Amino acid sequence: MTVHGVNDSRSKWLALAVLALAQFMVVLDVTIVNVALPAIQTDLGFSAEGLQWVVNGYTLTFGGLLLLGGRMSDILGRRRLFLIGLGLFTAASLAGGFAGSEATLIAARAIQGIGAALLSPAALALLTVTFPAGRERNVALGVWGALAGIGGTLGVVAGGVLVDGLGWEWIFFVNVPFAALAIAAAPAFIAESRREHSGEASFDVAGAVLGTAGLFALVGGVIRTEAAGWGSAQVLALFGTAIILIAAFLVVEARAKDPLVPLRLFRTRGLSVSALALALNGGAFLGMFFLTALFLQQVHGDSALDAGVHFLPMGGAAILSAVVGAQLVTRFGTRAAYLGGSAVGAVGLLLLSQAGADSSFAGGLLPGLIVFGLGLPLVGVANQIAAVAEVPHEDAGAASGVITTAFQVGGALGLALISTTATTRTGDALAAGAAQADALAAGFERGLLIAAGLAVANLLIGAVRAPRIKPDPALVAEASLG
Repeated sequence: MTVHGVNDSRSKWLALAVLALAQFMVVLDVTIVNVALPAIQTDLGFSAEGLQWVVNGYTLTFGGLLLLGGRMSDILGRRRLFLIGLGLFTAASLAGGFAGSEATLIAARAIQGIGAALLSPAALALLTVTFPAGRERNVALGVWGALAGIGGTLGVVAGGVLVDGLGWEWIFFVNVPFAALAIAAAPAFIAESRREHSGEASFDVAGAVLGTAGLFALVGGVIRTEAAGWGSAQVLALFGTAIILIAAFLVVEARAKDPLVPLRLFRTRGLSVSALALALNGGAFLGMFFLTALFLQQVHGDSALDAGVHFLPMGGAAILSAVVGAQLVTRFGTRAAYLGGSAVGAVGLLLLSQAGADSSFAGGLLPGLIVFGLGLPLVGVANQIAAVAEVPHEDAGAASGVITTAFQVGGALGLALISTTATTRTGDALAAGAAQADALAAGFERGLLIAAGLAVANLLIGAVRAPRIKPDPALVAEASLG
């Protein structure tokens, strides 16, 4: 690895500030949009089907292109890709704020995801080459991990403040000045670096395009089932296209000299189980988050800010669980934490599903949010560690990228399934003569039961397949940063 330029002590920490700010925006944009969804739906006339794409347009391009972004930054230059990604993210944020139609906003969100896929892996790589191994790098990674952890929690509150005070457009506009500051500061404080390689460099663009397109077709098929039905020609065509594209992706990856996803990694039980576990965890989380944000505002009568504040107990529980989870993994091993987290998460989702149109927040929603918040990170920490514990050291980066992608992709698929099921149940209730609030509550219940089903499936997979790994504290500290 070659690093061009040497940072002095002060510049290193300023570089960390720039990199962490950019990553904070990437994490923030996963959650900040959720509390703005009702306002976006009203202003732009989104259907329930289309509203999912405001979240999934970002999630799918981010997850689908993340590994390609990491490969490109290693070869073309990490600072260069960081700046290109940040510039793309900023332009898409500006376009999102000015969007006047469904199609424009969804396109802007997809481009935001592409920008995030370029800048996020480049930023983490720049951090590791800026700080030498040891105490300084550990502190820098701790700051990085902490900001990533609180970004999701602060996102819903910041989104509420902006939506209520300035309008939903500002959840996008707010990125622009901070991103512009990072773009201006990066050349001064961040040295260029790239991986040394011999021979012709390969990006595996074909694999990235086929995989991402296949996922879009698969998610699109699930979403269209609500309007067209599972057996409709349109849905079957989308599923058929998804199968062809994903099969082509697997063929390309099997034959590529430098594949984005080395398929041999899945021979390791820890990685294969962890990828599935994190996909299910992501599906339950994003589906729950999407439905609960809508429920709080459309049924419970919250403002956007009130809805954001009502998510804070879950965020606090998740932060506490993440800290304790690393200690539990060290003491009891990854399998115990995985099983415990899945069981706790399933209980939290079942509690949430019992909230009705007349339920109070404290009695109907708060217990489930806190319990689910305690379970979610245990599954994440345990499987981030298990994924890399048994792979060769030179494959640790690829393994980490695979499970990060699995969480994003699983989140998109889970959201599509859970939201579509909820929308169908709401429509059936309305057709049967139910009041609007009661019909929405019935849809919420059905969607949360599907999310709980994903958590139970995770529990069963963990009980049957999860390896018993008791890692050393150094591996726990490194892997739990994500």
